[in-house]
Amino acid sequence: MTFGTSGGGAGGRGHGAGEDRPRVGVLALQGDVSEHMDYFRRADAAVRPVRVPRDLEGLEGLVLPGGESTAIGRLMERAGLLAAVAERSRRGDLALFGTCAGLILLARQVEGGQPPRLGLLDLAVVRNAYGRQVDSFEADLEVPALGDAPVRALFIRAPVVESAGAGVEVLARFQGRPVLVRQGRCMASTFHPELSGDLRVARLFLSLLAA
Repeated sequence: MTFGTSGGGAGGRGHGAGEDRPRVGVLALQGDVSEHMDYFRRADAAVRPVRVPRDLEGLEGLVLPGGESTAIGRLMERAGLLAAVAERSRRGDLALFGTCAGLILLARQVEGGQPPRLGLLDLAVVRNAYGRQVDSFEADLEVPALGDAPVRALFIRAPVVESAGAGVEVLARFQGRPVLVRQGRCMASTFHPELSGDLRVARLFLSLLAA
């Protein structure tokens, strides 16, 4: 299945009566929250911020945005969200998508600091491995799951995925290393799709809500 650059939003299992859009939360503790909320709204999701565990009620998916992974992890821990999100994920009723810092929070192993994290994706990552913010860059990625047109990807203080477990599906690579991955109902990218204007990555995540 491929996902085009335009058209209607993805479907989703468990939409409530009268709600025909997938219900997605964006973790709103630190980082580029508003950019992610706008990105998923443009992909035709019903989006709301998540700051405390009760905000998860009724959601089918949660987005962990880019930002500072240590700060986000500590704030999640303090708010009780690490345990609440992990429990919902283990029950299989909450799909997760992490971008940049969000990928670090989902990774099993992190080098360069050990922020409190979910550890739900079988990845070993290195933080800030491409350098400082001034070393940010753009690249075109081939993502077969999204069709023939390349995805323009922005890397900002991006982590590097050093290894991925056997259960991880690598959807795209840059310089031979995974940059877009999926494992079960978790998906993550080392780049920032919310800044490119290309909605295909958002729609690919929204398709997991129906998986």
